[in-house]
Amino acid sequence: MSHQVHIYTDGAAKGNPGNGGYGVVMELVGTPYKKEFYEGFRLTTNNRMELLAVIVGLEKLKNLNMTVLIVSDSKYVIDSVVKGWVFGWEKKHFTGKKNPDLWMRFLKIYRKHKVDFKWVKGHNNHPQNERCDQLAVMAALQEKLSVDAFYEREEAKML
Repeated sequence: MSHQVHIYTDGAAKGNPGNGGYGVVMELVGTPYKKEFYEGFRLTTNNRMELLAVIVGLEKLKNLNMTVLIVSDSKYVIDSVVKGWVFGWEKKHFTGKKNPDLWMRFLKIYRKHKVDFKWVKGHNNHPQNERCDQLAVMAALQEKLSVDAFYEREEAKML
């Protein structure tokens, strides 16, 4: 499959849970077009940020039915989709699974495109992955951080 868009993603959390962020680099194949996105949160987890980066990248696409390659260092995200686990979780309404809010949001946008995944080893000099890591860390360290309302609500229930 020839891809129209490459989306590189990474997530970070300082403490797990702790303040965190995601970074996304989006490239339109065959053109110099490149966009970067990032956001930081005051209380979240690394896995939530890894997944949110993928979601945000897909949500930023302006057209439907794009052929997309997601490049990530997150085995959590990639294995969940490529190995089909998330589809089984969906059938069971995500009972007992972490991050159901994000997985439902992911599936909604994922189904609007033709998406492939590629895993890359993190911190291994892959230029776009390194840039996503920088964006995610920078986002997590900002003074003004967003609220991951679902996560904070769920955490409060556990106390």
